[in-house]
Amino acid sequence: MFKNTFKKMFDRAMNLNKENILNFLDKDKDAIFLDLGCDDGLWTMKLAEKLGAKKVYGVDIIDEKLNIASKNGVVVKKCDLNSVFPFEDNFFDVIHANQVIEHIAFLDNFISEIFRILKPGGYIVISTENASSWHNIFASIMGWQIFSLTNISSKKLGIGNPLATLSGEVIDLSSWTHKTIFNYRGLKDFFSVYNFKDIKIIGAGYYPFPSFLGRIDVRHSHPITLKAYKR
Repeated sequence: MFKNTFKKMFDRAMNLNKENILNFLDKDKDAIFLDLGCDDGLWTMKLAEKLGAKKVYGVDIIDEKLNIASKNGVVVKKCDLNSVFPFEDNFFDVIHANQVIEHIAFLDNFISEIFRILKPGGYIVISTENASSWHNIFASIMGWQIFSLTNISSKKLGIGNPLATLSGEVIDLSSWTHKTIFNYRGLKDFFSVYNFKDIKIIGAGYYPFPSFLGRIDVRHSHPITLKAYKR
């Protein structure tokens, strides 16, 4: 029963997070837009619609998803985001990555590549989990794996936390495992190290309390979304 309740809270938080992402996008019909981890392209095209962008690119590593995204109107590129991105310098006006950065093994490469392909004056919107959210703090106090780091194995989900919503399920994609979970300050400082400016972070969920409280107490919300500019 608790897992079902937690799943509902999670879904509400994810919906609010998507609202936060959309609110970070500025209307610009001339923008060249890139979605890192585009999946089937449906969310990518929703973001592009909010922007008004006609030039829409997406990157993923799964061929099946790339084929679907292409049919949905995305110009797709297959790429492991731990490697060099297949784009020229200063190409994109807006880059987006939702629930992707936590899966990246080589974070320095990831963020430096984002900076490289982003135009001066362009911006990045990244959403990720928050290690300091209340439910992660609770798990840590209990001596459990925090909720955001229960999928550290490609063999089994829910490791180290009896309340993990996907506990016991099996996956076969190592790219789905979480490598790094940021805190509010860590995420902000990391982007500052790479010379991103005008950094703003907003929050969504606030387990086990109403999701909108995450917009008030960002440091303990879950997830968190960052917007930062290349100046």
